[in-house]
Amino acid sequence: MNTKIFLIAGTEDARKLARFLLERGFDVTASVVSDYGRKLLETCAGIKINDKPLDRDELEKLLRAEKFNAIVDASHPYAKNISANAISAAQAAKIFYVRYERAEVNFAYEKIFHVDSYEAAAVKASELGKNIFLTTGSRNLKIFVDMLKDCNLTARILPTAEVLTQCESLGLSPKQIIAMQGAFSTELNVELFKHANAEVIVTKNSGQIGGADTKLEAAKILNLPVVMIDKPKIFYPNLATTFDDVLKLLEMM
Repeated sequence: MNTKIFLIAGTEDARKLARFLLERGFDVTASVVSDYGRKLLETCAGIKINDKPLDRDELEKLLRAEKFNAIVDASHPYAKNISANAISAAQAAKIFYVRYERAEVNFAYEKIFHVDSYEAAAVKASELGKNIFLTTGSRNLKIFVDMLKDCNLTARILPTAEVLTQCESLGLSPKQIIAMQGAFSTELNVELFKHANAEVIVTKNSGQIGGADTKLEAAKILNLPVVMIDKPKIFYPNLATTFDDVLKLLEMM
């Protein structure tokens, strides 16, 4: 019988990992929380998709009912609660847990200011300038809007109706929104930062696939300070940083 994998997806590398596991004979069910994520995963031949949001107890119940052998957690590096729920549910269901975590970008630049929360990022950014360019996505955008009322914000977000509606509800004007899907080249980042008259860049270390390297390079070219929200610190029972490492861990079950 094929090994049944519950893959927590939602990022570009998670979709690539899904294909990687399918090609090696695993029975993969990928979990996503958006219609956009579902549509992207539907291109993976043979994959099963769960698009129902699951809390910790619902996840455990599903793992038991469907007799999954393992969870592969490839959620976003900053999705702390999702990973915590996955670890707890896997332990309770007595199945194997593997965390796939993309490698961070190590970049030498003296104007990177590290913080450990979105709130701290808002405070630090306001100390460094008034024209603030946000590249942290839409999920925590309200924090910046509420805390930076005296600043000029530019938010780069995914061009989906849901996210654009959220921006409108927060009071952002069309001039404050750049709705584009990355990843972005260094050159394009430079032009976008210049177009917005950015004085400060706020970002996360989402790895190369998340475009952290080109954002930092562009900021350095323009001599702009960067507020970097560090990844949450979580203890993962089994951590892999490459697809091959994920495979090796699954083969050890």
